[in-house]
Amino acid sequence: MGLRFFLIEDDPVVRKMLEKLIHESGLGEVVGCAEDGLNVRAADLLHVDVVLIDLLMPGRDGIQTMKALRQEGFRGTFIMISQVENKEMIGQAYLHGIDTYIQKPINRYEVLSVLKRVADHLSAVRSLESIRQVLKGLEPQTADTAVSKPSVMEQQAEQLLLLLGVAGEAGSADVLLVVRWLAEQEAKGQPVRELPPLKELYAELVEREYGLPPGETAKEARAMEQRIRRLVLQAFTHLASLGLTDYTNPTFEHFAPRLFDFGDIRRRMNELERGQMETECRMNVRKFLTAFFFELKRV
Repeated sequence: MGLRFFLIEDDPVVRKMLEKLIHESGLGEVVGCAEDGLNVRAADLLHVDVVLIDLLMPGRDGIQTMKALRQEGFRGTFIMISQVENKEMIGQAYLHGIDTYIQKPINRYEVLSVLKRVADHLSAVRSLESIRQVLKGLEPQTADTAVSKPSVMEQQAEQLLLLLGVAGEAGSADVLLVVRWLAEQEAKGQPVRELPPLKELYAELVEREYGLPPGETAKEARAMEQRIRRLVLQAFTHLASLGLTDYTNPTFEHFAPRLFDFGDIRRRMNELERGQMETECRMNVRKFLTAFFFELKRV
């Protein structure tokens, strides 16, 4: 079944061009258009799979529109279209929910390539979800198994760690503790927009999970900090390695600009190309953990 697209673009020529390309590609159909984001609501996108949205628009720009639609409950895919080359703005767009980016002026082959990758990704996600539902139906539902199972979000976190090449790292269990803490804050109606100082968070998690005396708590919190830092560094290098091998790798394309500063990823790719094992890039662990949690919420 073809995808359903919605276009939010203030240039009628670009809208017409995109509509024609989507029709000719055979990947789906355009089910709606808007010349700005002011009057678009999530209710208008109930059956939409992909929104192609301009970054700079009158009234409300693309990032503001995406944030509003996400808050209203839209869970589809966003593809950003713009001639803006400002890395900070593009990084903000990725942080707030775009899945990929198309540069203006519109290039037919780039658009078709991006749409095909997005269609393949959504098809794979739907297939996995179908498999999960089938397996779920086969599982015996007992009180004991319900208690022993990790939460759905923790299972998703384990899958994401596997995708990032760090599932076997010692810090993976610590990251799951952070994910659980963030989920609990949201369940209390206190969503975390920005993590507290990491040293304080680690100390709180250690005290809560292990019940150690003060001296041992501080020591274990420092150990947790080092384990998580090593995990983040490994994920950083893994993504850079994927990008060096294949710049269009979907894991690299999706996660590299979301979990890290893309300029640092590029520098790490250059280091790996030179055979440099150590990196001069600085890891923003706080950004990684926050973006990691937001990625889980998108699933």
